Amino acid sequence: MEKNSKIYVAGHRGLVGSAIWKNLESKGYTNLVGRTHSELDLMDAVAVRRFFDEEQPEYVVLAAAHVGGIMANLKYRADFIYQNLAIQQNVIGESWLHGVKKLLFLGSTCIYPREAEQPIPESALLTSPLEYTNEPYAIAKIAGMKMCESFNLQYGTNYIAVMPTNLYGPNDNFNLETSHVMPAMIRKMHLAKMLNENNWDGLRADLDRRPVEGVDGKASQAEIIALLENYGINSERLQLWGTGVPIREFLWSEDMADASVYCLENIDFGDVRGNDPEVRNCHINIGSGKEITIRQLAELVKSTVGYNGTIEWDSTKPDGTLRKLTDVSKLHSLGWRHRMEIEDGVPALYSWYLSSL
Repeated sequence: MEKNSKIYVAGHRGLVGSAIWKNLESKGYTNLVGRTHSELDLMDAVAVRRFFDEEQPEYVVLAAAHVGGIMANLKYRADFIYQNLAIQQNVIGESWLHGVKKLLFLGSTCIYPREAEQPIPESALLTSPLEYTNEPYAIAKIAGMKMCESFNLQYGTNYIAVMPTNLYGPNDNFNLETSHVMPAMIRKMHLAKMLNENNWDGLRADLDRRPVEGVDGKASQAEIIALLENYGINSERLQLWGTGVPIREFLWSEDMADASVYCLENIDFGDVRGNDPEVRNCHINIGSGKEITIRQLAELVKSTVGYNGTIEWDSTKPDGTLRKLTDVSKLHSLGWRHRMEIEDGVPALYSWYLSSL
C-alpha cells in the first residue's frame, strides 16, 4: 500500500476498528475513510453501493460487526446472524464490484467447534459442531470468511480473513447487557467496589457515563441498588456467571490492530492458500497463544480494581466453550508476534476505563 492509498475502515469507532485506524495513522497512512453507523448503515445495500461509488476505496478493512457476550448471543440470536450476514454481503460484494485491491475481513475464533483440539489450528474449521450459545454469530463469520476465499478463487481477488481471539482494550464495550467477559468483569468489579465502599459519587458518575437499562446516576439509591442486584452486584458480594473453570486466551486490541495492518502490508492470498487442490482454511488465527482461567482472570481484575468484597460463581449460568486457545504457529511463521501480556493489559484497560468516566 502507498501512504496516500485510500483505505476504508468499516467499524472505525469500535474496539478493533479504532485501534486499526490509530495504527494506520501512526504508520503514516494519510487517506483513511470512516463512517459512523448514523452516517452509513452497512445493512442498507443501496447506501453501501452509493458510498463505494462516491469514495472508490482502494483497500477495505471490514471490522464492523454486531457483537456481544454470552448473554447477548443467547437473547438476540436472530440479530447476530441476520445483521452480520447483511453487513458482510454488502461490504464484500461492493468491494468486488468496485475493484478493491485488498480486503481484510475480521472474524472470530468462535468459528471453531466446541470440542476442537487444543490449541486450535486453522484446519479445525467445520470438523464438528459449534458452541450452541454463539452458533448464529459463528455461522455468519464462517460465511464471511468463505465469501473471501471463494471470491479469491473465482475472481482472483486478494481478500484476507483473520480470526482474532478474545480481544480487549481502549474503546471496549462496557454495556452490562452486551459486553464480553473482560470489560463486563471490570465494570462489575468497579461498581461492586463503589457499593462496598459506599462511594455514591463514584457510582453515579459511572451510571451517568454509561446508563444501564436506562437508569443513570440521577436515579434514587433504591433504584440503583435494585438494578445492580439484577446483575449480581451488591455491597457485600459480586456474582459472576458460570463456574470460573473455562480457559480463555486474550489479546490486547492494539496488538490485534498491529497484526491486521501487518497482514494488509505483507500477506497476500497466495501466501496462505497452500498447495492442496481443495483450497480450504486460508484464514489466519491471531492471538497470544497464552491462556488463563476465568477464575484467574477474576482474581487479576479484583486485584487491579482494588475490590475487597466476595466473588461468587453462579453455576446455573452457562460457561460457554470450556477451553479455546488458538494455534498461532501460522501467524508466527508469517512474521508477527504479540507484545502486551495480560498482566499488564488488565491494569491498562482499567486505567482507560477510569479515564473515560
